Amino acid sequence: MSIRLTASARDRMQAFLAQTPAAAAVRFGVKRTGCSGFAYTVDLAEQVRDDDRVFDLDGVRVVVDAASLPLVEGTVIDFRRDGLNASFAFHNPQATGACGCGESFTVEPAA
Repeated sequence: MSIRLTASARDRMQAFLAQTPAAAAVRFGVKRTGCSGFAYTVDLAEQVRDDDRVFDLDGVRVVVDAASLPLVEGTVIDFRRDGLNASFAFHNPQATGACGCGESFTVEPAA
């Protein structure tokens, strides 16, 4: 498995990277937060670290750190517009639940 992008997510990430030529990649991962435990992060990466897994997704270089990878493996990243709102959306086969506000998710502990 790997990380995948929809066409709209790819276009949005390419636009971010074009505006910041010094960026090495887009960094995708998780941080501990919220009611359920983890929230997604999408940022520009200034550098690729030794523990990063690098994905070339339709011309977009995406890096995921080793700690986040098991939690996001197989995720499809989308970018959606709804009126004036726009955001990335995630379909993560590892997620087993989410909080009511939709800001965080849970995964089953590794067996």
